[in-house]
Amino acid sequence: MTARDMQFLAQVYRSTREEELALTPWNEDQKHAFISMQFRAQHEHYQAHYPDALWLIIQRSGEAIGRLYLERWQSEHRIIDIALLPAHRGAGIGGAILRDLTDEASAANKAVGIHVEKANPAMALYHRLGFVTVEDKGVYDLLRRSTDAKAIR
Repeated sequence: MTARDMQFLAQVYRSTREEELALTPWNEDQKHAFISMQFRAQHEHYQAHYPDALWLIIQRSGEAIGRLYLERWQSEHRIIDIALLPAHRGAGIGGAILRDLTDEASAANKAVGIHVEKANPAMALYHRLGFVTVEDKGVYDLLRRSTDAKAIR
């Protein structure tokens, strides 16, 4: 990720909030202002709380299609965020990335953790890959996949 990627990353972020935005009576300018503020706040939070993270742009055939933020801790690999643009969801890309991440962590004898919104459609994918809820965080669940978890591939 570089400064040139910020507009794309904001686009990815907005794509994860479209269903929520559709329920508001706001016009496009109001939606844009809200999303810009929320994206900046999230970005600053992530940068402050995960200083050693990898900030990656997911590409397919040279085209930017999503984001992956990952921090490798001593005992766990923490997926801070993973999101794909809508046109690339449901095609197995996210699952393939998650399998690669869990395979890498397992080889290092580390768990993989991620916070996931309870209503996120990808929740079923996480469960199929062997992630279990370890903490209810209100809107989010903290999921963890242990090194010995079994995935349904």
